[in-house]
Amino acid sequence: MEVHVSLDGHRDLSGQIYRQVRAAILDGRLRPGDALPPTREMARRLAVARNTVGVAYDRLASEGYLESRVGAGTFVRAVGRTSGAGSTRSALRPRPVWDGVSLWRARADDEPASVAYDLRVGLPDARLFPYQTWRRLVARELRPSASAARGLGHPAGHGGLRAAIARHIGLSRAVRASADDVVVTNGIQQALDLICRVMVGPGDGVAVEDPGYPPARMLFRSLGATVVEVPVDAEGLCVDALPDGVRVVYVTPSHQFPLGMPMSLRRRMALVEWAERHGAVVIEDDYDSEFRFGGRPIDPLQSVDRAGHVIYVGSFSKVMLPSLRLGFLIAPAPLRDALRAAKYVTDWSTSLPTQAALARFIDDGLLARHIRRMRQEYAARHQRITTALAQDFPDRLDVVPSSAGLHVTAYATGDLAELVGRARASGVALHTLSEVAMSPSVRPGLVFGYGAIAAPDIGPALRRLAVV
Repeated sequence: MEVHVSLDGHRDLSGQIYRQVRAAILDGRLRPGDALPPTREMARRLAVARNTVGVAYDRLASEGYLESRVGAGTFVRAVGRTSGAGSTRSALRPRPVWDGVSLWRARADDEPASVAYDLRVGLPDARLFPYQTWRRLVARELRPSASAARGLGHPAGHGGLRAAIARHIGLSRAVRASADDVVVTNGIQQALDLICRVMVGPGDGVAVEDPGYPPARMLFRSLGATVVEVPVDAEGLCVDALPDGVRVVYVTPSHQFPLGMPMSLRRRMALVEWAERHGAVVIEDDYDSEFRFGGRPIDPLQSVDRAGHVIYVGSFSKVMLPSLRLGFLIAPAPLRDALRAAKYVTDWSTSLPTQAALARFIDDGLLARHIRRMRQEYAARHQRITTALAQDFPDRLDVVPSSAGLHVTAYATGDLAELVGRARASGVALHTLSEVAMSPSVRPGLVFGYGAIAAPDIGPALRRLAVV
């Protein structure tokens, strides 16, 4: 049977030949025993180098799709048919819990790169990251002489990074921790996953803020927990509304997601006392605490927890780059070994060269310098956007008071879905509060992220929103 291969001019020509021949074998267009053209003939037909075809044939042969017979040619071997079309008829199905878990609608890659004004939530300004400095630090750790380039390392993380994190959050957030208390993770989401693996069994109750952070809620449900949504008000999580029997409480007390207000000291103390009385765990996600623009610093729950019921989780996604996927957790001593074991069986360890580079980035004062620079920049954007919202939308939007983070939330009236649709059509990307919160009971509103938009563009973006 004749094999048909066409190339689109892409640089990976041998890869194209490999994929097209493999697809023809798997879907039955090429059958066992069929002969392929000699490499010289195939190269002539496709106007490519003979070596390009040879690389593709060699790869197919090494994977068992082809066999060469001396003096006869190259032939298709008998293989099982595993085409993509056949896979849709498989009787395999995921567990029912996954029917209710989907990709979060506010993901950073949901919008096209052609958006003129990016007001989406949760995006830092990647343009201001010190790439040259970071490349130098990573390159240093990828040399043969660097210890970080060898082995997998300890599941809890690079020793130097754990010590650097403990010092950093001790100075910046008054968190009480030593290097032994730190477990390095692949972002906040893995920290939450490890905690639940250690502390939550099927059917156990996990309380979350309503509205709250959707990926955390979906993670808890995927692990078999019974998720209980607890309302928030101007002081944060309503502790009095927490039901008995809850095993874990997940909160964002420094900058509530998505509304933005901090949890009051009175509520913080009440939550810690509640956890002690009920033998529960409080997961404190210190979301956006690095970017506070006014008022006195908010003490973390961990600093007022004397009974060891708070697990503190943090991330470098907002202060550096989300793509680095670096986070950490600080847990009470009795949970240390179990959390390390959970990290080990999950993925063994986080990338050591990246951890070592971050340790030096912190120890050399580069992280603190970058945070100071970004705090000033974000403070200016925060001021500009809150002022513009108050002036241009006085009768349509009610801004929730906030003095931290990378977004501002405003309650609103009218058909927001239609407004957002028209705004996106005009080049403005933003989200409604219901999209971000994923809670049917949340009040109508809009969430204005200002991390990814330059300060001079905020005014034009809001003016374009005003006309739609």
